[in-house]
Amino acid sequence: MTTPARRIRRIDRRRPFDLRATALFFALAALVLAVLGLTVRAAAAAAERRPVWAAVLGLTAAAAVVLAVRRRRRGSRARRAARRAAAALAEGTRTALDALEAPPAGPAAPAGPEPPAAVVDAVDYDALAPDEFEQAVAALCERDGCSRVEVVGGAGDLGADVLAVTPDGRRVVVQCKRYGDTNRVGSEELQRFGGTCYTVHEADVAVVVTTSDFTAPAVEYAERCGIVCLDRQALRAWSEGTGAEPWRPAEPS
Repeated sequence: MTTPARRIRRIDRRRPFDLRATALFFALAALVLAVLGLTVRAAAAAAERRPVWAAVLGLTAAAAVVLAVRRRRRGSRARRAARRAAAALAEGTRTALDALEAPPAGPAAPAGPEPPAAVVDAVDYDALAPDEFEQAVAALCERDGCSRVEVVGGAGDLGADVLAVTPDGRRVVVQCKRYGDTNRVGSEELQRFGGTCYTVHEADVAVVVTTSDFTAPAVEYAERCGIVCLDRQALRAWSEGTGAEPWRPAEPS
């Protein structure tokens, strides 16, 4: 006997049209629009009466929006930074493991003797021209800490070839005499320099440097006037660092 097949009803899940609900929705929408319109109108009126308050409220709202956006960005940045930190930690761990697995290094080779310090060639002052000799004396002044070093020798120099200021602030006036062994600096030259070094150049320290020597009257005049005389030996000692700078006060014997 055959069983009659049942008819399957299709269930229509769509709600039937409800006039009351639709009318209520449109009424609420109209109410919301009316409230929004009244709010906008009131805000516009308040802005006309008190523009400062309106500007402050607008800026506050804009700041709130910016802060919210920044918080979201900071969150994403923090996540990226955390990922980078994790990657760096993993790389450091791998490096440490590789170092532990590497064989130990052998004993260090003994250090050899230190290379000798560079030797500075001595200047042959006799081989220099007069202007080169002035430049060499100026270089010695700069080497020993003088500032504002100038080479002013030439026509109309009034006896001054090199001007400088010592580390303690004294003005040095130097006259350079590039003479041969047989041509010594005499008292007349010292007198001409003594007449200008203090009055014209306002020297605190007056120095005469020569590649030769000084006559006895020249040395006597220099002692009376307070002029420092550097002959060949004193110049060599100053250049090699074994003698004192000419502006250094003489130590009492």
